[in-house]
Amino acid sequence: MVHRACLNASNPDGVAVLPAPQNLSVQSTNMKHLLMWSPVIVPGEIIYYFVEYQGEYESLYMSHIWIPSSWCSPTECPECDITDDITATVPYKLRVRATLGSQTSAWSTLPHPFNRNSTTLTPPVMEVTKDGFHLVIKLEDLGPQFEFLVAYWRREPGAKEHVQVVRSRGIPVHLETMEPGAAYCVKVRTFVKVIGRHSPSSQAECVKVQGETLPLALALFAFVGFMLILVVVPLSIWKMGQLLRNSCCPVVVLPDTLKITNSPQKLISCRKEEVEACATAVLSSEEPFRAWL
Repeated sequence: MVHRACLNASNPDGVAVLPAPQNLSVQSTNMKHLLMWSPVIVPGEIIYYFVEYQGEYESLYMSHIWIPSSWCSPTECPECDITDDITATVPYKLRVRATLGSQTSAWSTLPHPFNRNSTTLTPPVMEVTKDGFHLVIKLEDLGPQFEFLVAYWRREPGAKEHVQVVRSRGIPVHLETMEPGAAYCVKVRTFVKVIGRHSPSSQAECVKVQGETLPLALALFAFVGFMLILVVVPLSIWKMGQLLRNSCCPVVVLPDTLKITNSPQKLISCRKEEVEACATAVLSSEEPFRAWL
């Protein structure tokens, strides 16, 4: 009894006809398009739906041709992801019908053609982190049609805002090398070129790198130490050079006994034997003096 009530018996051919799906609408967010409708209820039975569309060209020049949706012909769910079917920024007509075995409903058509430029753009999900002193951002993957405009700045009065265009999705991107003890903030919005629209900007997220800048006294001490190094190191190198030269190549100074008194410009060149003979002669001349003492 319930099954018969769900069918339309007014068909002139006497064939039971399913009621057509109602309340067609499209929800579109961030270039993802979902056609939805109210389900046709037949207790104990599985209803299948077929979805078809017409682009601008078909609507104007080939109105009798409807193209089956690539994902929803058929489908059991009362919704259809038509993202891959909407390939141009033009009005699309959409329609859906229900089937149960040999029973088929009439087509229900979307009240107004859908254009993807009406999609709702939302701020992207982002993750701001720090890797040591590096400011890093990771953005959600919204698809190849999206690019991200990332604005970042140092959190201080009068800080300049920098903007970087990021096209990689789901991959950490380095933005800035941060200074110790400073906080940096980031916000982002999307841009979809095929429809020429931006999303609103996200809420700013800030991170702070640990560490403090050098105090003035420590900086002065470091400067003095650096200057001392500049003076001490060259002096030490020169002194070591002097020591090495004196060790390897000493300067020999001859005693006065080996010099010619009447000719101080010339030095005596004595062989080893001659030096020993000279020393013996000197000792021999000193013996009478020792005996007298």
